[in-house]
Amino acid sequence: MSGTSEGPGRAPGTIRPPVTERHTDRIAGAVAERPPESPGCPLSEHPPDPSPSTPAGPARAPGAHAPSAPRDYQAAFNAAHLAMAVVDREGSVVAANDALAELLGTDPASLREQDAADLVDLAADHRTWHAYREVLRGARNRFRCTRRLKHPDGHSLWAEVTVAPVPDSASVLLSIADISDRRELQARLRHLQMHDPVTRLPNRTLFFERLTSALEASAYDNGGTGRIGICYLDLDGFKAVNDTLGHRVGDRLLSAVAARLMECADQSGYARGGGHLVARLGGDEFAVLVEDSTGTEQLAELARSVLNALQRPFDLAGQRLSVSASIGVVERAGAGTTATGLMQAADTTLYWAKADGKARWTLFDPERNAHRMTRQALSSTLRPAVERGEFTLEYQPLVGMADGVVHGVEALVRWNHPQFGLLPPNRFIQIAEEDGSVVQLGRWVLRTACWQARRWQIEHPHVPPVFVSVNVAVRQVWDSDLVADVAEILEETQLSPDLLQLELTESAVMGSAGRPLQALQALSLMGVNIAIDDFGTGYSNLAYLSRLPVSVLKLDGSFVRGFQYDEGGAHPSPADETIVEAMVQLAHRLGLTVTAECVETAEQATRLARIGCDTGQGWHYSRAVAPDRIAMMIGLSPQEV
Repeated sequence: MSGTSEGPGRAPGTIRPPVTERHTDRIAGAVAERPPESPGCPLSEHPPDPSPSTPAGPARAPGAHAPSAPRDYQAAFNAAHLAMAVVDREGSVVAANDALAELLGTDPASLREQDAADLVDLAADHRTWHAYREVLRGARNRFRCTRRLKHPDGHSLWAEVTVAPVPDSASVLLSIADISDRRELQARLRHLQMHDPVTRLPNRTLFFERLTSALEASAYDNGGTGRIGICYLDLDGFKAVNDTLGHRVGDRLLSAVAARLMECADQSGYARGGGHLVARLGGDEFAVLVEDSTGTEQLAELARSVLNALQRPFDLAGQRLSVSASIGVVERAGAGTTATGLMQAADTTLYWAKADGKARWTLFDPERNAHRMTRQALSSTLRPAVERGEFTLEYQPLVGMADGVVHGVEALVRWNHPQFGLLPPNRFIQIAEEDGSVVQLGRWVLRTACWQARRWQIEHPHVPPVFVSVNVAVRQVWDSDLVADVAEILEETQLSPDLLQLELTESAVMGSAGRPLQALQALSLMGVNIAIDDFGTGYSNLAYLSRLPVSVLKLDGSFVRGFQYDEGGAHPSPADETIVEAMVQLAHRLGLTVTAECVETAEQATRLARIGCDTGQGWHYSRAVAPDRIAMMIGLSPQEV
């Protein structure tokens, strides 16, 4: 092993130079020591015999060079398998061995006095040419490069060219090693490293390498559009194929999908010079890279062709399979775009296509993405926001239809976000339910609202106390001990249970069984009122009303909005009024009270009161306001404040 073994007599740890370099240096030294040569024959194969009249010199000490040493080195130079040439400081070949002549398809004599740089194409680029000239001038010790050479018989070969000065000489030694086999092996290994073994497509590594290169190229004016596009697709339901039919069938399906993707890309004729790239990024995810795209319509057409191609059934070893795909499409200018940013946008758009129903393509929408980013920012800061006290409560009056007096209030949470300002509950409640922070937030809302109701009761001892209505998420019932929380807070605030009303949506209450039903029953037995919010928009299973411990129905605002009158006084939707009247009568017969939401006009309030609604809530009475404003309304009509 050249470069690592230690020869005899060499100190331990001394590293021997590679064989080719060692031989090159020794031959270079021999060439430097050669006797003067006749013109036109730099390295004569038969140097002249010494004159017989020349007296013999003294005997040489052991180990000294024999008189035949230069001739031996010259023979070694000619017989060496490494192609070599001695070059003068002007760059002309002084001598060449047989290996170099064979490599270039000529004879040694014809190489003499030729420009060495022309033989191995050293002037092809400025950097290589500059380094080569530095060696010739003696300003550089060694230079090495790789060149692809053309043999006269037509075949090409890869060569490693080394140029080094000859010690104590005005010449340099040029050596050329044929590395074609090594390059071929490297190319094969790179191909295996950069391609997926199942589909034979480029893998994620090669895809990102090509994408990065395309983005760098788009930064320069090279005659293209300077734009780039990606169709990022995922097979719908592929896991079921693996689980039911096995991974072998799954791999065959992936290969068949890859073939159809290649057909779509080839037929579409996108990308510069047919240089499109279809890659498998992992699992059942594929991507088609379109360089120099002409706009979103081009990518949309490609996405449609891919969907149509994949909708055709696949026949795989007796199995007939049908699959679909979801595709995220991104197309934009390459300037200012990074590979990471582009793939993040593609991944987000693919998620939208999945969420919108699968088997479709979706185009990246900056506005929708901004909303997603905002949602992500809210999600990451929501839980700490409860601990930092960034939430506040506003209260909207619940007004008696008969007397117009405030009977209760609904607590509505607001998030005073340091970046996005005051946010209403529809901006963050769903996020809180998804990540579980609604339990912590709901407990804070319940405690704060109960304390506020108790404070109003103490401040207005001579008027009937107002009750407080608090919204409860389904996850609060499942993930926390809601009954224990309510009991603890009522005891802590000394608020009477009948002054607390808990609101759950119709879809959450209807069909309740097990723990949720037990919790509702326990709360009802405690004296807490249970209200069904947005009634009429969910299951509307009236049979459940007789079984659930519900005391209040809150009619959804969509019914109340139907109570609109035109300028002539005609009612545009009598059906809504009939439905509301029937629900009010049914609720009263079941012993329930009815609250109408979204009351916005005096005409609506008058009609709702006439058909029997007990309380109303909406902008006609008051928007949600701060606690001190509610304190001014207690015992009065909101319009009087």
